[in-house]
Amino acid sequence: MNCNEAIEYIHSLQKFGIKPGMERIKALCDALGNPQEKLKVIHVAGTNGKGSTSTMISNILRKSGYNTGLFISPYVTDFRERIQYNGNMIEKSELSDCVERVKEAIDVLLLNDIQPTEFEAVTAAAFLYFEKKKCDFVVLEVGLGGRLDSTNIINAPYVSVITSISLDHIAILGDTIEKIAYEKCGIIKFGAETVIYPFQDEKAMEIIKKTCRDKHNSLRIPDVSELSVEDEDMNGTQVEYCGLSYKLPLAGKHMVYNSCTAIEAIRSLERFNICISDEVIKSGIEMTVMPARMELLRKKPLIILDGGHNEGCANALSSFIEKHLSDKRIVMLSSLMADKDYFSYIKSVACYADTFIATKADVPRALPSDELMKSASMFCKNCYDISDPVKAVKAAVNITQPEDALVVCGSFYLAGEIRNYLLNL
Repeated sequence: MNCNEAIEYIHSLQKFGIKPGMERIKALCDALGNPQEKLKVIHVAGTNGKGSTSTMISNILRKSGYNTGLFISPYVTDFRERIQYNGNMIEKSELSDCVERVKEAIDVLLLNDIQPTEFEAVTAAAFLYFEKKKCDFVVLEVGLGGRLDSTNIINAPYVSVITSISLDHIAILGDTIEKIAYEKCGIIKFGAETVIYPFQDEKAMEIIKKTCRDKHNSLRIPDVSELSVEDEDMNGTQVEYCGLSYKLPLAGKHMVYNSCTAIEAIRSLERFNICISDEVIKSGIEMTVMPARMELLRKKPLIILDGGHNEGCANALSSFIEKHLSDKRIVMLSSLMADKDYFSYIKSVACYADTFIATKADVPRALPSDELMKSASMFCKNCYDISDPVKAVKAAVNITQPEDALVVCGSFYLAGEIRNYLLNL
């Protein structure tokens, strides 16, 4: 099995769908010798901000000299982005070896009608890789929810981190903030410490506090009274937090709060006599770059790429546009998933567009572009349907004048398809 075959095999497991539950991942990890039990984990759940928060935590740890594994999703341009070691994607040969071992275990489980899903297989492969690398720490991002997510097979983490909670995946996690918060809080285990994003819905906060009491967790919340933004532009933000001054190379106020959450997660390790200096924390944050997160790809014309797909992401993008693009004519190119609350997203962002181009990312879940155009036309006068993403991005670039801004948004799938084209302009 080579790397491409390994990835094809992983994707072939999509046929088993998304099925929350711990039985399959437990059986799979048992068959592999339970590699997850040998890992020291910082576990990160939440609706928005998991990837950036996890990456900042990972960068700080590795700048401090710890061999650090990072498990995140989704990927943007390369599947191997999901499994990283000390800032580098998993080697192709290592991915092949780990997936081959996972496939051998799954083939046996299938004989007993146990059918692990795609995400469960990727999780198990990551566990094998991190065990082989003898990671000092693994920063483990939850895939979906928390309580029944395959990453939750781990023992008690060193730290549980919960980022911003909002409505998403309501068909699976529940249709209220309370139900979703309950699922996220499933990663909180007895006797650990929980760090949370500083601004949570009141009902979500009640669930978090109750879970921490029930699980005997101390709750750590960033002190925003000690936070100030010294300067801000599209390239990032100059921040001072609790006496620590740093340049965050990620745009948007939400990223500032994510960075404070990451800092508190690192400082919570002091319970284990792991003390990381402010200088290292500063260095780790300042090296954090995330593709397709309000990413500035070009300055003239301005091209912004954002893969966020839910209402919380739409609100963050709207704030970014109001802050930085209010004097620009905006061309917006978007694709959204049909199984998301796409109308709430469009309602928040399409009103800023002078021209809106609807397209369809090359995945079965994507909303047909004509339906997306119909929704967008309620908020923007100039809407067009160009279903092919390559033709759509070329059209968008052609009508974007040097003084305009092109905002590509709504889907990491779309971002992955066209990011290289935009970078190579």
